[in-house]
Formats: sequence, C-alpha cells, structure tokens
Amino acid sequence: MAQVAFLGLGVMGYPMAGHLAKAGHSVTAYNRTAYKAEDWARVHGGGHAPTPREAAEGAAFVMSCVGNDDDLRSVCLGEDGAFAGMAEGAVFVDHTTVSAEVTRELYEAAREAGIGYVDAPISGGQAGAQNGALSVMCGGDAEVFDRAAPVIDAYAKICRRIGGSGAGQMTKMCNQIAIAGLVQGLSEALHFAQKAGLDVAAVVEVISQGAAGSWQMSNRHQTMLDDHFEHGFAVDWMRKDLGICLDAADEVGASLPVTALVDQFYKDVQRMGGGRWDTSSLIRRLNAD
Repeated sequence: MAQVAFLGLGVMGYPMAGHLAKAGHSVTAYNRTAYKAEDWARVHGGGHAPTPREAAEGAAFVMSCVGNDDDLRSVCLGEDGAFAGMAEGAVFVDHTTVSAEVTRELYEAAREAGIGYVDAPISGGQAGAQNGALSVMCGGDAEVFDRAAPVIDAYAKICRRIGGSGAGQMTKMCNQIAIAGLVQGLSEALHFAQKAGLDVAAVVEVISQGAAGSWQMSNRHQTMLDDHFEHGFAVDWMRKDLGICLDAADEVGASLPVTALVDQFYKDVQRMGGGRWDTSSLIRRLNAD
C-alpha cells in the first residue's frame, strides 16, 4: 500500500481516486474546485489539500486526471505545482488525454527533478471509471512503469506499457481515431434502418453478434434511438482529442481523412448546442436533415 495523491476529481477522477482508497492506499485528493475534494474525502475517508504541491508532499505516487495541456501544466509546474512537492524517486502518473508535446515537456521536467513520469491515458468512459475497469495505455521508462502498475491496477481492466515517453498518448490517439469512425458508422446504420422502416431493435440484435459488433453498438445504440445524450463523453472533449490526433498526424506524416471529416461533423453538433452531449449524438445531426 502506498501514499498517493490524486489531482482532478471530475467524472473520471472522482471514482478512480475512490478505487485507490478502497484498495487500501492512503489517498490525498486535490481539485481546482475545493468543495469536490472535501466531499471526496468525506465519502472515501481520505485527505484533501488546497494545492497540488501540498497534496503531493510525502506521496510515492501522484496521479492526475485533468482537462487539457494547460490544466496539466498548471497542476505540475510552478511553486504550487505537484513537482515542487514531490520527493526524488516519486512517480507522477498522468491519466489526462493531452498532446505528445506537453507529455515530452513534462517528462523532461520530471526527469530533471529526479521524478519518474508515466503518461497513462485511459479509455472506458465514466462507467469504466466507476467499475474500476479502465483500459490504461502507458508510455515511459520501463522501471518506472513497473513501480506504478500495481497502483494503477486499482481501477484498471488492462494496463500496458506501449513504449517510451509519449507512447501512451499516441495509443490513446489511435483509440479516439477508431472511435470517431465507429460512432459515425453506427449513426449511419441506425439512421438508415429507421428510414427504411426496419425493426431497429431486431437489426441491432442480429448485427451486433456479427462482424459489425462493437462496444459502441452494445452500449450506445438504445440511447441513440431514444435521442438521449445527457451522459457519457462530451463532444467538446472529443473535439479536443481529435484536434490532438490531427496535429500529431501532421507531425508523423499520417493521413486521417475520416477522422478529419468526423471532427467537422462534431463541429456541427456543437453548433446545434450539443457540446456537452455524448459523442453518440452524431446521429442527431443525421436525423436533423
């Protein structure tokens, strides 16, 4: 069991930190909105701190799950940042989906301070976080990953090191690229079935058991048919992630035509007022025609 700090108590971080406490780790939480950290500590019996630095003091492992590149920099760097409070040999594990650029920057800053750094973005959604069944894709030094993996296991279904620093973020980009095409394809299939007058429930029952089956089909088809999107992973966050993917594609020379197209479709959903809707709301764009 370890002394752990957890920075960022959003829809993912709150239950993830809870799993760490349930596993027996001593957890101190930090959140930009302080009352969430206070509430988390009351519910889970852990501690809370007013700054990332104070949360990180004495921690062997510091986990973060915040919003974007700037948010991550703000909890890591500066006088009140976590790095300032971490002892040499401690490990920082970042679960935020961010750019490879900021990952490389913070990896180097951590290395210079004698701190281990693992980029460890996650997939599995809010349900995966609540059930402790996330897919965790990691980049960083092998020895540092080996130390962090048993702690990450508290909320992981699978946790794998893909390669050196940044490899975890690159893998998460692959995840988001695949999801973008899947959700658009599922939206079109359901839209077509509706327009053709088919029994859509029967269609899904049959095709979900064949080659077309996917997590998205199993978990999102009914809410898509019900036109219910007040849940799940927000369109605003997906556009942030796809922007990271498209920027990285330019860097590595990859061609992502479908991803670029679906990104524009999500832009249409934002214009419809759906920035906070689940990513499966792509079907509403089709049904609006």
